[in-house]
Amino acid sequence: MKLKSAFISVCVLAVLSVSVGMLSGWAGPVGGSSVKGTVKFEGTAPKPARIDMSQDPLCAKAHPTPATTEEVVVGTDGGLANVVVYVSEGLATHDFQPPQQPAVLEQKGCQYKPHVLALQANQKLDVVNSDETTHNIHPSPNNNREWNMTQPHGMPLEQTFAREEIAIPVKCNVHPWMKGYIAVFKHPFFAVTDKNGGFELKDLPPGTYTITAWQEKLGTQTQKVTVGASEVKTVDFSFKQ
Repeated sequence: MKLKSAFISVCVLAVLSVSVGMLSGWAGPVGGSSVKGTVKFEGTAPKPARIDMSQDPLCAKAHPTPATTEEVVVGTDGGLANVVVYVSEGLATHDFQPPQQPAVLEQKGCQYKPHVLALQANQKLDVVNSDETTHNIHPSPNNNREWNMTQPHGMPLEQTFAREEIAIPVKCNVHPWMKGYIAVFKHPFFAVTDKNGGFELKDLPPGTYTITAWQEKLGTQTQKVTVGASEVKTVDFSFKQ
């Protein structure tokens, strides 16, 4: 009887543990499913415009060859960089905790690196000024607190965004050519395409989702996809002007 009683107690504890995990939120990868793909630009890629940095000699000195705009960046194989790809519908309500690792937005050569940054709500954002000149970083959100801060070289700056918003324009009030975007998500299932247009959304729970791709000049596209446990699905997007 004692052995049977102990066995029942262990089973009850296991059920309670699972139940608490379900109530407290997403506890990590479920099924190891993922969605990956490529975002392409269709047609002749637009030529980037040259940036005139003569207003600040320290900015101009950082570029032996002229700097160019990054509004539409197309690789040699037609891959479209700087596209935000994310799950926009289909996730159950969970408490997704932000990662401990901060996101980093660097001001280097008087440009934002990366040009498009994605992070999770309440994740720390480290803003770095690697230039010899002083910058003024000014995000203009609609759904978050606006802030506008001057940052000399080497001064640490840390901020957070409390709510989801895709995407927040960022500018420098000192250098008018400096423009970028910050995308904020309430979940971890997002990515920004690399220089070849590639992306991957990892560790998705099995389910049916709407995947959205956002590009600052070319607009938004969506596709639906269903993934099973430990399944990898491919979703490709194509933009044109």
